Amino acid sequence: MSTTLWTTTPPATSDNTVPINNAADISVIVIYFLVVLAVGLWAMYSTNRGTVGGFFLAGRSMVWWPIGASLFASNIGSSHFVGLAGTGAAAGIAIGGFEWNALVMVVILGWLFVPIYIKAGVVTMPEYLRKRFGGKRIQVYLSVLSLLLYVFTKISADIFSGAVFIQRAMGLNIYVAIIMLLAITALYTITGGLAAVIYTDTLQTFIILVGSIILTGIAFNEVGGYNAFVEKYMAAIPNVGNASIPEKCYTPRPDSFQIFRDPISGDLPWPGLIFGLSILALWYWCTDQVIVQRCLSGKNISHVKAGCIMCGYLKLLPMFLMVMPGMISRILYTDEVACAEPEACKVACGTTVGCSNVAYPTLVVRLMPDGLRGLMLSVMLASLMSSLTSIFNSASTLFTMDIYTKIRNRASEKELMIVGRLFMLVLIGISIAWVPVVQSAQNGQLFDYIQSITSYLGPPIAAVFFLAIFCRRVNEHGAFWGLVIGLLIGLSRMIAEFAYGTGTCVHPSNCPDIICKVHYLYFAMILFAISLILILTISLLTKPIDEVHLYRLCWSLRNRTEERIDLDVDDTIETKAPDFGNETAPDEEVPCFKKALNCFCGFDNKKAPQLTEEEEKALKMKLTDTTEHPFWKRVVNINGIILLAVAVFCHGFFA
Repeated sequence: MSTTLWTTTPPATSDNTVPINNAADISVIVIYFLVVLAVGLWAMYSTNRGTVGGFFLAGRSMVWWPIGASLFASNIGSSHFVGLAGTGAAAGIAIGGFEWNALVMVVILGWLFVPIYIKAGVVTMPEYLRKRFGGKRIQVYLSVLSLLLYVFTKISADIFSGAVFIQRAMGLNIYVAIIMLLAITALYTITGGLAAVIYTDTLQTFIILVGSIILTGIAFNEVGGYNAFVEKYMAAIPNVGNASIPEKCYTPRPDSFQIFRDPISGDLPWPGLIFGLSILALWYWCTDQVIVQRCLSGKNISHVKAGCIMCGYLKLLPMFLMVMPGMISRILYTDEVACAEPEACKVACGTTVGCSNVAYPTLVVRLMPDGLRGLMLSVMLASLMSSLTSIFNSASTLFTMDIYTKIRNRASEKELMIVGRLFMLVLIGISIAWVPVVQSAQNGQLFDYIQSITSYLGPPIAAVFFLAIFCRRVNEHGAFWGLVIGLLIGLSRMIAEFAYGTGTCVHPSNCPDIICKVHYLYFAMILFAISLILILTISLLTKPIDEVHLYRLCWSLRNRTEERIDLDVDDTIETKAPDFGNETAPDEEVPCFKKALNCFCGFDNKKAPQLTEEEEKALKMKLTDTTEHPFWKRVVNINGIILLAVAVFCHGFFA
């Protein structure tokens, strides 16, 4: 996106004042931050943070409602408010199909994938692949690729969209605002671990829903209800003085109120929306560390399934709370949000490629009264922070458990806790340094940028996990080379697209049709199919894995009770950490400074109790147990079926 957007001078409203500069708005924002910090500190001191299981998995003690709220809040970042509303303003409701696809995927996550992960007794997704296939190269490869994906898509998109909103709303220096925001976000993530993240996510979810529901009500009232909204959106055509600009670049699409669009000429073709998007969602919802880690923290599998159902119902809302308000913003501020002339766009929002990304922030600063405007800024900050905290915690887990333990194979548990926290600080530094790159890379719709990058890098990972769980014949050779070749194919498309540029409606890209004219959702389908074929072919040509190594690691062997001989057993013995409880002698006096640091980080100053072999076995059985109470099993199964029926109805109603 044009660098002009990142100047420190805020866009002016109609009266040339900074919108959020009154006591009511500022008071609401301050109260919000104090409440969030209070919840984070409460979770910090009331939960177990001094062990790997406590810090990274919340001690497997979470019940269904914070799991569901955290899944939703982790997924809904500020990029959703800016990206979904912006694409809705530009092209209609079809982008809401990206949200409704999750109603199906959370059921697949809770019923098919999480039981296998729990039975495997893993903390991270690369750790599962190491147990399933053996060796270290897949685990390290996937950890590094996941961290890159976090930087390229999640962190960069959230920071960019949050910055767009903050600058438009408050006129702060963008880097000062980002550093302050990341500092507060990191504080309770570093100190509190996953439990603090989940509890603050639950609070954020409540704030997000309240604020966005209020804004949606005001916006629909402003346009005169739903029927008037449909009629006025189709007539929301900006003034264009340049006759050379094609009419399709500034008039609403004829299919604006249809989710399923033409498979050839549609901006989101329906085969891609059903099948291509499901591949991306399989990677995101069922194999991504940020999402799965919340499910692994559940106290039992029924709570995990119930949390997934709650998240599914919450994912119905973005269509009405983000996409449609973005479309209303086009109705109310047509010449600004829907501008087509590069010169007019530059005046309106500081960039020449279009101003749809400012649809939601503009609606907030123009429509909301004092106080409520501050609440909506808090909503944006809440979504940004909840998303970033989830990413920071999960990225820390990946680096600590899958990469650092390969460098320091006898690191103590205390050392792992410290390294995990320090890595978050490094990640924050990288995130801030990446802002100028994002600034120049945003050449079009923000949400399209996120999904296209995912389409180029995610399908091979989805293919490996899918076959790892449902096809026990797949081995390490097939999985590794499928990942590598799939990555090379995806990178070739991504690099070519960046080299030629994505272009705009007014100035299309000159990228060859064979490379860039294949829709990114279709490309995801092709790449997924190629990866499946490669993995299966190479696996069938090489030696299979003995069944004794696969008990409870794939679907067909999930209920086997025999002792499993892990393929990574040698690595586990080699990297077994020395006992943390022996690091400080029981009678040794601990300095006051060290006591304070240990308290801050959740380390116990006293000697840890020694578990007997029977107690360790009992604890392991508890952590890998997937049994359900028959009554609650029926309840969650019925609700899962209802959720799937709701998904079918919603797609059919807006098809």
